Amino acid sequence: MNILVTGGAGFIGSNFIKYMLSKYDYTIVNLDLLTYAGNLQNLKDIEDEERYNFVKGDICDRDLLTKLFHQYEIQAVIHFAAESHVDKSIDEPEIFLKTNVFGTQALLDTAKHYWKVRKSDKYCTEYKDDVKFIQISTDEVYGALGKEGCFTEKTNLSPNSPYSASKASADLMVRAYYETYKLPTVITRCSNNYGPYQFPEKLIPMIISQALNNLPIPVYGDGKQVRDWLHVEDHCTAIDSVLHSGRIGEVYNVGGNNEKENIETIKFILNYLKKSEDLIEFVDDRLGHDGRYAIANTKISEELGWVPSNTFNDGLSKTIQWYLENREWTMSLISIANQTSKKN
Repeated sequence: MNILVTGGAGFIGSNFIKYMLSKYDYTIVNLDLLTYAGNLQNLKDIEDEERYNFVKGDICDRDLLTKLFHQYEIQAVIHFAAESHVDKSIDEPEIFLKTNVFGTQALLDTAKHYWKVRKSDKYCTEYKDDVKFIQISTDEVYGALGKEGCFTEKTNLSPNSPYSASKASADLMVRAYYETYKLPTVITRCSNNYGPYQFPEKLIPMIISQALNNLPIPVYGDGKQVRDWLHVEDHCTAIDSVLHSGRIGEVYNVGGNNEKENIETIKFILNYLKKSEDLIEFVDDRLGHDGRYAIANTKISEELGWVPSNTFNDGLSKTIQWYLENREWTMSLISIANQTSKKN
């Protein structure tokens, strides 16, 4: 199988590429623009692998997409590429619309044209065998929950930030291409990922980095926002299951069954690192901050037999250990991010 992975130099994408290459004899093309969250150091250990091809480029570049589909005879798209920093989306929402919505639509158009059986037929809804477009989305498109219940695949979309609104818009476009053109698409919506190679702006690596440097750890509001945590390894196995067995036109929620208050997660990390809780600094809550996410993974478990294998304590412990053993990686990313910020 020849797979196009967009955003493969990012956190989840890079983990997924290495997982797939270790398990299958597939060819993978990684298309990434290498913005602030993309880092080829994540993939340094496979850069000489013959089955792996990196292309620097923008998912909005339709000419490039067409070239890649033809050159590599792409049979599947795993679409990770997205602007994902919620705080940044509040300041600059238009960037998120361009990448997350228009970039997704450009990919869908390219796949639709390349995979359809009759190229000359504008409205052809027949496609090559064994092709699939997987949209990697987020539970944030559902909005916020109360103290009870979980998001299911039938939960209404109710995004509360420009980031989640752009992802919900992209999801709806993917759905529309299935309903209108019968393009073989599937959408996955995951809970909060954590694990190795995550950009330091995200909660868990940010806490680790701040704590190791004895710097204040900013906590929004009272820190009692609840998140369901999913180890990136488990997310990769879920996408693998959807790629090979997921039903076309469906949505699959991918959760880790690990609901934790943010303050609980922060204190776990501080305790592991033997750092004082005095580093915690409560700050004004973020605009439109969702109070609780919880995701039911019943559908993917019952249909595809997928279940997460990492408990939160074990997964978080090995994640912290990875960052302890790879501090140079973290520092290099912070340096790159600072340089990019100055240029902008």
